Order: sequence, then C-alpha cells, then structure tokens
Amino acid sequence: MNYLSVGDMAQAFQIRRHNVELQRHLTRLTGELTSGVKADLAEAVAGDFKALAGIDHSLEAFRAYKTATDEAELFTGALQTAFDTIQIMTTDLAPGLANAAATGTPLIVDTAAMDARQKFHSVVAALNTQVADRFLLSGDATDQRPILGSQDVLDALMVASTGQVTGAGIASAVAAWFDAPSGGGGYLDMLYGGSATPLSPFQIGPGDQAAMDITAASPEIRDLLKGIALSALVAEGALTGDQSGRALLVKTSADALFSANDGMADLRARLGAVEAHIADTATRNAAESSALEIARVKIIAADPYETASALEAVQSQIETLYTLTARLSRLSLADYLR
Repeated sequence: MNYLSVGDMAQAFQIRRHNVELQRHLTRLTGELTSGVKADLAEAVAGDFKALAGIDHSLEAFRAYKTATDEAELFTGALQTAFDTIQIMTTDLAPGLANAAATGTPLIVDTAAMDARQKFHSVVAALNTQVADRFLLSGDATDQRPILGSQDVLDALMVASTGQVTGAGIASAVAAWFDAPSGGGGYLDMLYGGSATPLSPFQIGPGDQAAMDITAASPEIRDLLKGIALSALVAEGALTGDQSGRALLVKTSADALFSANDGMADLRARLGAVEAHIADTATRNAAESSALEIARVKIIAADPYETASALEAVQSQIETLYTLTARLSRLSLADYLR
C-alpha cells in the first residue's frame, strides 16, 4: 500500500491556513450577529443590486425631503408666532383706541395714541423677524429686511400728509400711501425692502410643494400697518391743536384695526393650512421611509438563528483544530522510540 506523507513544514502551513480561514469566518459571523446585517451584500441579493439600489436611492430622497420639511416647519412656525404676537397687540389696542375716541378727552386720546405708536414699532419689529439668517416676509429676497424701519414709515407718512388739515384728509393720504402700487411713490417703493417675487415653494415630498407667498407687501399686512399708523401719527404731532380732528384719527384708526384684525385672522388661517399640509406630508414621508427601511432590512438582514448556529460550528472547528495542533506538536521520533 502506498502512503502520501506530508512534511512537517507543509503540515504547519496547512494548519495555519485552516486557522486563518476559521478566524475569518468567526469574525464575519460575529459581525453579522452583532449588526444583524449580512457581510456579503452580493450574496444577500444574489448578485442583483437593482432592488437594493432603488431602495437606497429612495431613502436618500426622503432624507432630503425631511430636511426640507424641517426647514418649512421652522419657517412657517416662526411666522405664525410673529403673527400671533402682532394680533395679541392689535386686538388689545383697537378697543382702547375706540374708547379714547369716544371720550374725546385730550389726555386719554394722547395716551392711546402714544400706546399705538409704541405698538407700531413693536409690530414692525415682529414683521422683520429673522430665522436662520432669513427674513420671513421679504419674499424671494430673504437677505433683505421687509420693512426698512418703523420710524422711517411714520416720517414718510408725515411727509405724505403734509398740507392736510383734517382727520379725514390725513386718513385719505395715509391710505393712498399704503395702497399705492409699485412705482406710485408709496410704501412699496419707499419702505418695503423685500422682493415682489414670492419665496420659492418648499419641495417637501415627491411631486409635493408647500408655497409660502405671504410678504410684508401683502394687502392684509399693509391694512394692519395703516390702521396702527393713523393713531401713531397723532403721537407724532399730526393735527396739533385740533382735538376733534385728532380724536377722529384715533377713531378711524380703531375702525381700521377692527377690520384689519379680521384680515390677519384670514392670513393666519391660510398659513395654518400650509402648516397642516407640511405636517401631513412629513408624517407620510416618515411612514414611507420606515417601510423602505423595513424592506431593506429584509433583503440584507442576517438570520440570527442561522448565524448563531454557524458561529457555534466555527467555534467547535477552531477548538478541534487547537486540540489537533497540540497533539501533533507532542509527536516526535525520540518519544516514539522511548
């Protein structure tokens, strides 16, 4: 009978190769058991990466949509907060102006007018709110303040009403200045610092957008500013000495504010509808993204039972190899001859 013998060095290299191979399997299986993902994706998809690549592409798109919806929620939420602050001030102001005009007492009228002037500055500051270095009401020109300055508005109105000697005349001049179209030398030309182009819609989902077209040039906001400004001009010195005319301006201001508050409520409702659309889309995107994550896991997941069984088998093989190596290392001709 012929025997095929293996030299000691060849046998040592063979054992070392088996050891390296088993250690490689052990590392792979340990990683799969820990991560729950197969180490060899090509084997997991049977060499066809089309489905996995499609899922990964969709997941990347939904991550981008999440960034867009987060930004849209921040933008619209901050604007809703600004509008809430403004409406609280003007809702409180209008009845006080109406009461002051009804009494006609100079001190009460002047006090109400000074309150209106202070609130006018606060309202303009709220309309000039910035979030993440972007002005909310400047349309496409988010790097520009929508209203250049509250005192600048009052100064421009004092100039626009120069020569008017009655409350009705001043109210008409103020209305004409705020309502003048672009090129008419009014608010849009002199004090509105934003763009006539609305802010570009937020791309919040596949084929889905959220448009935010409200600016400081919107008629509702101009009507609000107009209403407060009429009383603020009284505090600026309009119709000095004509108490009945000043009381008429305050009354006209109160009436304009009552109407403007209704317009602001409608504006906030429009904004609320946009917020609801963004929230619904964000929820839908999250659900679709979760479904894709589950589908991806099903493709590349390593079965924990199979992996654990394979890991235990490899451990047994390594232990057997170590036992054989230890026994072979003790074999020698001298020991045999003894």
